[in-house]
Amino acid sequence: MERTWRWFGKKDKITLAQLRQIGVEGIVTALHDVPLGEVWTREKIRDLREYIESYGMRWSVVESLPVVETIKYGGPDRDHQIEVYKESLRNLAAEGIHCICYNFMPVLDWARTDLFHDNPNGATNLYFNYAEFAYFDIYILKRPGAREEWEKFQFPEGWGQGRSVIAECDELAKTMTPEKDHKLVENIVIKTQGFVSGNFSENDEAPVQKFREFLDLYKGIDKAKLRANMKYFLEAIMPVCEECNMNMCVHPDDPPIEILGLPRIVRTEEDIQWFLDAVPNKHNGLTFCAGSLSAGAYNNVVELAKKFASRTHFVHLRSCHIFPNGDFTEASHLGGRADLIELCRIFEKENPALPMRVDHGMTFTDEPGGIMDESSHGHNAGYTLLGRMFALGQVQGILATVDRELGIEYKQPGFFD
Repeated sequence: MERTWRWFGKKDKITLAQLRQIGVEGIVTALHDVPLGEVWTREKIRDLREYIESYGMRWSVVESLPVVETIKYGGPDRDHQIEVYKESLRNLAAEGIHCICYNFMPVLDWARTDLFHDNPNGATNLYFNYAEFAYFDIYILKRPGAREEWEKFQFPEGWGQGRSVIAECDELAKTMTPEKDHKLVENIVIKTQGFVSGNFSENDEAPVQKFREFLDLYKGIDKAKLRANMKYFLEAIMPVCEECNMNMCVHPDDPPIEILGLPRIVRTEEDIQWFLDAVPNKHNGLTFCAGSLSAGAYNNVVELAKKFASRTHFVHLRSCHIFPNGDFTEASHLGGRADLIELCRIFEKENPALPMRVDHGMTFTDEPGGIMDESSHGHNAGYTLLGRMFALGQVQGILATVDRELGIEYKQPGFFD
């Protein structure tokens, strides 16, 4: 597979020179300075593409050309925004970029309750604690109906047996402070989402209020309606994808559970099969995120890869570990539930040119602004240099071994053979 790396543009502290030196072949990025809902112009696309190419790499995948909320909930300006999206697709294709990773998750792109959870080795990882998320939902967000939903919440069979999330949530409420509340809001809303940014005090309600406003947009939107809106969007853009040879690959829901009263429609085998069948076009495909899928105890990740490899246009290689109580954390790229070794075998057999990137690495103590100095952390959560470089080294070893098994020539970029 093509070794790619998610890079956050020219302001990213990780440089393209560093990435080329560690064996990265392609860049996964976006025009982060273009406001949501505006056209990506050829001039802006070309400027970033040429900058990447000047370092000997290529712009392999767009992650993401955002699907704005009005398209997801079917707002009055949906058709206008779809036309904007089509124009951006044409401009990207004209500049030689033909793969778009996007998501159809309402409001939350992804969710974790702890961005610096201790690992046994002394590093930290991203972590999801159900009781803490329920506390955010009930006590901080104060979402109507949240308590009743969490009282009915059940883990998949075999996980979280005997656990009462609502009881743990209420017990947690007895020990929470304004400082702890603010940290949870930071982790769930401020540091991981694109719709809220800036510095907020522990008493500032603005991020939470903004979050409530986005949730309100989805009143009356159930799973069937969200599916219908996704189908509407895909059917509208597929003629352009055919015209431009553009692959669209949706990212699975992260975590793959229904939260905050919002429907989630890309979390299981049945969900994936539905959207592929709903718009049966080869350009309508999947971003196979092994980490997101492995966070769902009901997902057999290897079997999903076997079934959907032919409709996979992009791969995220990471893995999650689910604890017996149902909480989950990012795992080693050689561990967890995803079995990345077997996934590499599957995807290398199907398409050895498929773009792949490692995802969500550890944060090390010697990472600039690492866990010893969390406040000055300079990277987006989960996207440190050293943690992902370590993961890429693991995956490169896997790929070299698998390619030898399959008789595929493996070359490490930047080295004499």
